[in-house]
Amino acid sequence: MLNKTLTQSILAGLFGLLGATSAQALPGQTVEEVLAWMNSNPTVRPKVGERLTVRRNNSAAQRFTFEASIFVPGTLRQGKRDDGRIHGETLSLFDVQNGLTQARLEESLRAIYGLEVGKDFDRATIVYKYPAEKAPRFVVGKGYNNNYLQGEVRQGEQYGYWLELAQTDKGVAYSGRVAVFLLDDLESVLTKVKSY
Repeated sequence: MLNKTLTQSILAGLFGLLGATSAQALPGQTVEEVLAWMNSNPTVRPKVGERLTVRRNNSAAQRFTFEASIFVPGTLRQGKRDDGRIHGETLSLFDVQNGLTQARLEESLRAIYGLEVGKDFDRATIVYKYPAEKAPRFVVGKGYNNNYLQGEVRQGEQYGYWLELAQTDKGVAYSGRVAVFLLDDLESVLTKVKSY
């Protein structure tokens, strides 16, 4: 497991996360409010041609993606919500050079969202964890190519959280994601996660 200082250095070097300001736009706010926050945040500021999805590549071996969406994380994007609110924000990391751990995903969440959301995450109850002990070791997940998926869904007081790592057959994770979503959408996320 990477220690906190090393994790912060890697995050700062790879993606500039330490320069990020704390979140001022979260799920539940309007698309316009979230876009304004993204434009003021050096880590998730959209480039020309980007809007609610931001992609940063240091190399083919290191990628960072941030997506704010009117859809529930992990659900099919059918139809359009008419409430004008962001329902989920997902941070995805891919790092072949250093690998990923759950601790690194959690540190990334805190770097972008700040103390208040970090504390809500820490106090959140784990409502679902996978894989179950009787599940096969390797599963096929969309975009994961026979990797072992390990994750959890948490229910906080303010938001829901979904963390997921995809490990190779050697037990090393190179890709992972953490999503922050509205508590109203917890059942939809759980339905998606349990369908793996």
